[in-house]
Amino acid sequence: MLEVSALAWTITIGLVVALLAVDLLGGTLRPHAVGFREATAWSLFYLTVAVAFGAVLTTQAGGGYGAEFFAGFLVEWSLSIDNVFVFVIIMARFAVPEANQHKVLIIGIVMALILRAIFIAVGATLIDLFSFMFLLFGLLLIVTAVQLYRHRDEDPDVDDNAVVRLARRMLPISDRYAGGKLVVRTDGVRMFTPLFVAVVAIGSVDILFALDSIPAVFGVTEEPFIVFTANAFALLGLRALFFLVKGLLDRLVYLSTGLSLILAFIGVKLVLHWAHDLREGVPEIETWQSLIVIVVVLGATTLASLRRTRMDPTARPHAGAIGGLRRRGTDDEG
Repeated sequence: MLEVSALAWTITIGLVVALLAVDLLGGTLRPHAVGFREATAWSLFYLTVAVAFGAVLTTQAGGGYGAEFFAGFLVEWSLSIDNVFVFVIIMARFAVPEANQHKVLIIGIVMALILRAIFIAVGATLIDLFSFMFLLFGLLLIVTAVQLYRHRDEDPDVDDNAVVRLARRMLPISDRYAGGKLVVRTDGVRMFTPLFVAVVAIGSVDILFALDSIPAVFGVTEEPFIVFTANAFALLGLRALFFLVKGLLDRLVYLSTGLSLILAFIGVKLVLHWAHDLREGVPEIETWQSLIVIVVVLGATTLASLRRTRMDPTARPHAGAIGGLRRRGTDDEG
């Protein structure tokens, strides 16, 4: 069991909040379209912060916990790419101006961090109380993996999002953007802008992603501190990752297939862990083995995608299945 002092928790949370504040202030005080060079610099910065944190954790707690952090970070980072995919669809659907996309992403990331912190606390408590939660989490991931693979050639239909439909039905929504404002007054009437609806869409999707990502990271570590930090550092880089890879996403045609394999693998790992607690003869998958599998799958997915797009320039990727959203297949488009 990893012993984490209150001081370590405070410093870690303070670091995450400080990094979020810098990002939020940058997008609020100076709204602008983020270029490739700026996105690259921020992506390298957040990656360096994550690696440095993993190195410090390894030094202070040992290589085993360090490996769990890096495996968890890789899992969350790979799932974040799918997050980015859906965010690109949402931004395009609501025609969010480039100068305001930064603000929407930061708000979405803050909501995602809050939701995942809640889910982590609930998940850790359930695992402590009921060992069969490993079985339930494992089966959830396997079902999600199968669903994602089945719908790998489809995109989510944002308009069918129940939360977005409710917001449009219950709130007065204006038909134009007003800079970076979420609420405006028109003829003395308070109205919500399309930017607000885009934030609502991203927030509701955050919930769905958390339902998959939290069981996934618990598949490589049972330590709440590592689960939280792996999620936090992956999400902190999400804003920069969006601007860095939104143009490159067109080439990751096998992204959903790779993610489905990773989720299925971790699901099997959780089921084996549950069975091992009941019977010692059942084999377990070690953390270092998980790390190798995740790296290999991500590498193979990227290489296969690049090869496919070279051979067939018309091939394009899809976000895959998002629970709770009606799927729109390629045959339905246009």
